[in-house]
Amino acid sequence: MFCAVREAQLPLVAGLLLCGSAAKLVQLFRTGVVGAGSGPVVLFPTRLRGPLAVAICVAEGGVGAGLIVTWGERGTQAPTFFLRLAASLLFIVATCALIELRASRPDVGCGCFGDFSTTPVSVRTIARSAILAIASLVTIRLPPLAVPKPSAVPELVMICVPELILLALLSPEIGEALIRLGYSEPCELHDVPVERTVSALRRSKQWRRNVALVSSDQPVDVWRELCWRYLVYPSGYADGQADAVFAVSLRQRPPTVRYALVNRVTGQPLQMPARAPGRWRGWTGGLPARASVASVAAPVQRTTGRGQPNLPFSSDL
Repeated sequence: MFCAVREAQLPLVAGLLLCGSAAKLVQLFRTGVVGAGSGPVVLFPTRLRGPLAVAICVAEGGVGAGLIVTWGERGTQAPTFFLRLAASLLFIVATCALIELRASRPDVGCGCFGDFSTTPVSVRTIARSAILAIASLVTIRLPPLAVPKPSAVPELVMICVPELILLALLSPEIGEALIRLGYSEPCELHDVPVERTVSALRRSKQWRRNVALVSSDQPVDVWRELCWRYLVYPSGYADGQADAVFAVSLRQRPPTVRYALVNRVTGQPLQMPARAPGRWRGWTGGLPARASVASVAAPVQRTTGRGQPNLPFSSDL
């Protein structure tokens, strides 16, 4: 029975290491940083926090994957032993670092699972890390494991389920995940970079249909109005007195895009041409795939109301 308990710890430890590494990678792709403001890395100088966080993420993913790769006959005794030892050292060092972090920075989360680990370090978090350190230590001297037989699966389930329940009770990330699943951020509060809006506009049907009327590759004005972002491009239509206005929704993915021609002086909408004038004909693919917004002034926040744009925009359908 004790041997079965020891064997059940390997997939558990490997799975948690891979989950922690994956959560940090998601945080890296979303924010561009990996836990530089949370976890034990805050105990180090600022210039070292980013590289250390990346190193921890790589180490967790590498050790977790290695524990799975060396499962069964594919692993020899030496690499199997060192990978299990590395997993044990990771959790032992993590436990000691969390104890120090709770004493010196009680306001900082452990950063174990990226954005989900923002709750300040508590006794529960330290106990979870200590349990995983013990679970890793008891696997060091095990021989390379084989795939369990079907008859042994119920026994493994009976061992793993109570331990998973215990770890879940010790994990504040479970509550944070449930809160996020039940919360949808309003689009008015959703921060969408201008560059992403421009990129979405360039991929839209409205841009391809009306790019012949646009005389510059850079917008002359950009502003946001609740769930819509407006981009104004100069147009040579109507003797150069027109502006092409694109409204890009920030709610959907892919976003809805609407288009209108307005008089530059009066702001009144202009009649849409049946087709591009002859001097623009053939120029529909001449602009770069992604607009540069470096020269655009800071967007102006306008709050004329919620809902649809107030110009007679043509539909994206």
